[in-house]
Amino acid sequence: MHVYRGFQHPGIAPACALTIGNFDGVHRGHQAMLALLKSEAQHRGLPSCVMSFEPHPRDFFAAKLGQPDLAPTRIASLRDKLSELERCGIEQVVVLRFDARLASLSPQNFIQQVLLQGLGVKYILVGDDFRFGAKRQGDYATLDAAGRAQGFDVARMMSYEVHGLRVSSSAVREALSSGDMGAAARLLGRPYSISGHVVHGKKLGRSLGESASGAADGFRTLNLRFTHDKPAAKGIFAVRVHGLAERAVDGVASLGVRPTIEDAGRVLLEVHCLDWPAQIGVDGAYGKLVRVELLHKLRDEARYDGLPALTAAIRQDVSDARAFLATHAAMLRQTTRDRI
Repeated sequence: MHVYRGFQHPGIAPACALTIGNFDGVHRGHQAMLALLKSEAQHRGLPSCVMSFEPHPRDFFAAKLGQPDLAPTRIASLRDKLSELERCGIEQVVVLRFDARLASLSPQNFIQQVLLQGLGVKYILVGDDFRFGAKRQGDYATLDAAGRAQGFDVARMMSYEVHGLRVSSSAVREALSSGDMGAAARLLGRPYSISGHVVHGKKLGRSLGESASGAADGFRTLNLRFTHDKPAAKGIFAVRVHGLAERAVDGVASLGVRPTIEDAGRVLLEVHCLDWPAQIGVDGAYGKLVRVELLHKLRDEARYDGLPALTAAIRQDVSDARAFLATHAAMLRQTTRDRI
């Protein structure tokens, strides 16, 4: 998959089949749309292309108005969004910087400058609530009329539902905010996960007493930075880590701002592996790109009165995570046997 920052790039295909959206989370509704786009692109002999935006348009307008509360929480980082788009078989992604210039384009100028001159659109697929252009003046009818006049096909996909619930990024955010990781997984079609490179932290966890396994290095953690300051999920979770060893590693993780330690507003995902993979050594995780599946929320973040209280809470989290993951593994084994 080719990724381009902006549409004025010599490597961009001269023509494409396109869909446009933020695609935060790449949930099952997005996946259905991308599958249709890929099929239509193949029938037309065109590359499939997704246009997305960074920052999220609502982030831009919230900052412009000085009202940060209007910005949505973020389900996925740009890295994770691009990874899921690649898994869906998309051939080309164009990430546009959403700024004042882009926001001020009229629907007609957006069609002419971006879709036709920039991307050579021959087919475009949008959702039933798609709006574009300055003040959201453009809609499906605007696109359809332009397509008839200028020779590109326009299609619209209606809402995708699971058990009668419309699948949307808003629904995923609500599930994550409430800690219902099962509902989030059903909407996403996979467990909710966050990926990133393991970075150095303050190494405080190593000094917080012996780990539950009796190791002398305390609660050693993997630190991953979440690049947005408003993650859709927050709290303490039972997790599974991919990318450290050949098999996934069970763990317990904190996603948030660590109020007992610093409460500096910087969002960090800290993962304590319940059984550290011996083959990577004490410091072998640094720099690795890992993916952390958040399977079950144990509790909300909390501020503790000192490190002893925090250590006791972590010990309880480790115990609770072990109990959940043992039950989860047994359920997966049973499901596998039932399928066989």
